Amino acid sequence: MAKQAETIYQEQTETLEQIEPNEAYEQTELETETINEMKTGSELLVDSLAHENVDFIFGYPGGAVLPLYDTLYDGKIKHILARHEQGATHAAEGYARVSGKPGVVVVTSGPGATNAITGIADAYSDSLPLVVITGQVATPGIGKDAFQEADLLSMTTPITKHNYQVKNVSDIPTIIHEAFHIANTGRKGPVVIDFPKDMGILSTNAELSEDLDLPGYSIPNEPKLDDIQKLRDYLKTARKPVVLAGAGINHAKANETFTEFVNRHQLPVVTTLLGLGAIPYEHPLFLGMGGMHGSYASNMALTDCDLLINFGSRFDDRLASNPDEFAPNAKIVHVDIDPSEINKIIDTDLGIVADCKAVLEALLAFDSYSIRHDDWLENCNNNKATHPFKYGVEEDNFSKPQRTIEHIGQITEGDAIVTTDVGQHQMWVAQYYPFKTHGQLVTSGGLGTMGFGIPSAIGAKLARPDKTVVAFVGDGGFQMTNQELAILGEYGLDIKVVLINNGTLGMVKQWQDKFFKQRFSHSVFNDQPDFIKLGEAYGVKGYMIDDPSKLEQQLDEAFAHDGPALIEVRISPVEAVTPMVPSGKPNHEMEGL
Repeated sequence: MAKQAETIYQEQTETLEQIEPNEAYEQTELETETINEMKTGSELLVDSLAHENVDFIFGYPGGAVLPLYDTLYDGKIKHILARHEQGATHAAEGYARVSGKPGVVVVTSGPGATNAITGIADAYSDSLPLVVITGQVATPGIGKDAFQEADLLSMTTPITKHNYQVKNVSDIPTIIHEAFHIANTGRKGPVVIDFPKDMGILSTNAELSEDLDLPGYSIPNEPKLDDIQKLRDYLKTARKPVVLAGAGINHAKANETFTEFVNRHQLPVVTTLLGLGAIPYEHPLFLGMGGMHGSYASNMALTDCDLLINFGSRFDDRLASNPDEFAPNAKIVHVDIDPSEINKIIDTDLGIVADCKAVLEALLAFDSYSIRHDDWLENCNNNKATHPFKYGVEEDNFSKPQRTIEHIGQITEGDAIVTTDVGQHQMWVAQYYPFKTHGQLVTSGGLGTMGFGIPSAIGAKLARPDKTVVAFVGDGGFQMTNQELAILGEYGLDIKVVLINNGTLGMVKQWQDKFFKQRFSHSVFNDQPDFIKLGEAYGVKGYMIDDPSKLEQQLDEAFAHDGPALIEVRISPVEAVTPMVPSGKPNHEMEGL
C-alpha cells in the first residue's frame, strides 16, 4: 500500500522528485477504480471552509500553497489578494471583529508564514478568532531545512489557542471543523493549520465533518447561582460601586443587556480601550475610558470606589499601571470567560468564570430589585462635568486632531466603523469619537501594532459593506502597510483613510519629551513622501488639509466623495495626548488636566 500511494503521489505532482515512501503516504488508502471520485486535499480543504460558511479568504500565494490556490481558482470562496501577509492577517482581524466570524488567512511557507506572525500574535492578544492556514514544504522535506521551510508549530505555540500540522489528508475535514470551533468559542483566538504541500495534492474519499474530539477543552458559559447571589449582596451593601466594561462585553455582544443592568442600578461605567462601545458614548452613566489616557472622572471613580465589577477586562497595565494601588478601597469582582485571568494581576474577592452576557442575564433575571447610589453618582457626574477632555485652539497652519475626530463623529453621526493604527491618534479617537455599540472600534489593543489601521479597515468593510468605515492612521504606521491601499480600488471599497500627520512618531516623541529630557532620538521624520500622490497612485482620491479654517469644509467634501479617499490632516508636532497617567503611577496621579 505504501508503494501504491507513493506511485500515485508522484503521478499527481511534477514539482517533487524522488519521493521516498514514508508514513504520510501510508495513511491514504486509494483504490485505482475510484480515484476519479476522490478529492485532493486542496479540494477537500476548500470544501471544508465552505462548509464552515467562510465568505472571504485573505491571502498571498507561493510555491507551497500552489495546489491550494489552483483549487481557489474555481471561485467557490472569494479570495482577497493582500499586498503583504501582515496585511492579510490584519484584514482578517478587522473582518472577525466586525462580523463575529473567524477571519481566514492563507499564506505560503517560510517567509510568507513568518510575515503573518505579527497578525497572529495581535489576534491572540485581543482575543480575535482567526484560522490561519500556513503553507509548508512537502512532508518528506520537513525537518531537513528544505527551501522556505519554517517550524510554524514551534513559532506559533505561544500565540495561538491551538495549532495543527496536517499529516493525513483524510484528517483535513476534522481539523478544519475543530479549528473553527476552537477559534470562535470561549475566549476567542487564532488557530494555525500548517499544511504541507503534498497534503494538498494527495487524494482521499474522506467526507466533510461535524466531529469534535477535544478532550479537556471546555467552555464555562453559565455562572453559578451562588456567585450571582454573592454579587447581588455586594451590590446591596456598596456605597460607591463602579462597573468596568472590557472587550468581553463586546465579544459577547452583551451591550444591550449591559446597558439595561447599569440603568437598573444607576451604576457609573468605565471602559477599557477595547471596551468602548459597551455603552453609548452619550449615555449619562458613561464616565469615559479609564487608565493611562483615560478621563479624570473614570480614573477617580476607579480610585475611590468601594465595589468594582469588572466585566471582561484583563486589568492590563494600561488600565492598572500600579496594581498595588488600583481601586485600593474596593471589593473586586472579576467576570471573565478565561479562568487564567482571574487573580492574574489584581486579587479578586469574587471571580466568576462565565460568559459576560450570561452573567448579566442572570443578574437581571434574579429579581427586579433596584439599588441607587445618588450621592456617589452625583460625585462622578460632577467630576465628568468639571474635568472633560479638552484641547486648545489652532495655531499656525496646524489643525487640531481632537477637533478633526469630533467633526468626523458629527459627519458619521457616531455610527461609523472606526479602525486605527497605534499611537497618539488612537488615543484621541478613543477620547473623542462618539461610539454607540459593539464592533465599531477596530484597533490593536494588547500588542499595539502599528500598521493595523488600513488592512483592518478592509476586513471591516467587507464584513459590513453597508457601513461607513473610517481608518485613522498616523504618518508612522501609514508607511508600514499603505500598500494595502491597492485593495480599495480593486474591490471598490469606499473607505475614508484619515492620515493624522505630525511628521513624527508622536507617542514615542511625547514620551521622550516627558521622560527623556527632550532627547528626540530617531522619532522625527526629516523627510516624507507626498502622501497624497502616493494615494492617487493607488487610485485613491486625496485631500490635503493644512488650513485649520477650512477643516470642516474639506472634511465634509471628502466624506461626500463617492469612493475611497485619503485625507491628510496636518497637525502640530508638539501636540500631546492628555491627560496622562505616567507608567507605574496610580490612576489618580494624572498629569496634563
